[in-house]
Amino acid sequence: MRRFSSHTTLLGIIASVGLAWPASAQSVDRTVPPRLAPPTPVTMPTTVERTLPNGLRLVVVEQRKLPLLDAVLVLQHGSEADPAGKEGLASLTASLLREGTATRTSPQIAEQQAFLGIRLGSGASLEQTTVSLHTPTAVLDSAFALMADLVLRPNFPETEFTRVRSETLTGLLQLRDRAPAIADRAFAALMYGDAHPYGRPGSGTEATVESITRNDVQRHWRTWYRPNAATLIMVGDISADDAERRARALFGAWERAPLPTIATATAPAPSSTGITLIDKPGAPQSSFRLGSVAVARNTPDYHALMVLNTVLGGSFTSRLNNNLRETKGYTYGAGSSFAMRRKAGPFAARAEIVAEKSDSALLEFMKELRAIREPLSTQELEKAKQYLILGFAERFETTGDVASQLVPLIMYDLPLDTWSDFQRGVERVTAADVQRVATQYIDPQSLRIVIVGDRASIEAPLRAINVAPVQIRDAMGREVPRP
Repeated sequence: MRRFSSHTTLLGIIASVGLAWPASAQSVDRTVPPRLAPPTPVTMPTTVERTLPNGLRLVVVEQRKLPLLDAVLVLQHGSEADPAGKEGLASLTASLLREGTATRTSPQIAEQQAFLGIRLGSGASLEQTTVSLHTPTAVLDSAFALMADLVLRPNFPETEFTRVRSETLTGLLQLRDRAPAIADRAFAALMYGDAHPYGRPGSGTEATVESITRNDVQRHWRTWYRPNAATLIMVGDISADDAERRARALFGAWERAPLPTIATATAPAPSSTGITLIDKPGAPQSSFRLGSVAVARNTPDYHALMVLNTVLGGSFTSRLNNNLRETKGYTYGAGSSFAMRRKAGPFAARAEIVAEKSDSALLEFMKELRAIREPLSTQELEKAKQYLILGFAERFETTGDVASQLVPLIMYDLPLDTWSDFQRGVERVTAADVQRVATQYIDPQSLRIVIVGDRASIEAPLRAINVAPVQIRDAMGREVPRP
């Protein structure tokens, strides 16, 4: 048996046993990164759409590979429907759906979920309320009946209402100590104002949640939980006919009714860039939010904006993260996003910055927001496009993923085959397209800038760099005079 010492090289071993490196391995230039193969087009699953007599819309995707089903009931309203002074009502109502029905108590609901091996969830965001179900098809009858019971027959028990509201208040109290949460709330409020649904906190404030009663919750459910404002998505081991049969049996008697109109307002447009500084005494980091009102989801500029944001702050190798994290070391991460909604949502750049570098970081933010308006290099453009195209397929790996990707199409009244053109849409984006949307939607001369940090240590340096006038406000948005 041939023996080799610990000092024997791999090349020596190969030579000693009469082997040779493959020619392809010998010719590899390891100083050049490997080239990516051309992306494989993602084929979107077929969707079948039907509507029940009461107005409930069905969207069904048949996928028979696994005996699983994901269902999502989407209601086209959320915290935007909260009455003034009752912010947090939609979120509280959605949470309470799982806490008791006319036929089941909260512990019984939890016990049945565990027994069936299913997941049930409910929640409300700014523009939507969802009730979701993940289940093996072997127990679909029981699982689907439980889901329908939560939607159609909640009874909001007083004890559960009191407990969930108390937990919500505790969570809001904890947010007082979280600079990122303070920054997010202040940024939205300054961007849109109190009269606009996008400017109010969806989870409410301590005062508004404290004012919510069980009667408010019942009234909200009776008003807004209606089939003519709902879509039931089903993805998995089920046919369209079977899905419709089950939906008719469980939701067919759900009564439709007209829904109130949600009041909207025009977001105030800033005439110039301004900085709002919110004091967080002793904070080791400063929470940065910079942005402006941008664009709605149905914009024809969607693909160009996705490429733009990928370059600026939508990936780990983006300009903002590379500058502020990798080069300067001011933060663990910096990024940006376009929150596209039914109406024009915000563009925001953000980071949590080490406090003593707050002034330097603001200069770097402004530098990158100016630079993104200049033409991209061919290399940077293609890198961003490949990032989006090659990462697209992972959005559709599971039945739950497919269902979640259908939700925004339904919410924003987009064609159900919208995602079929995503890769081609990104591929068509040019450097001129990116420069055009950057110039249109990112204006360094007209930004809302919110910084939450230790005023005592960061105010003077922020004023000294003279990026924009500095206004002092407290965590509730009230103006604070200079000492």
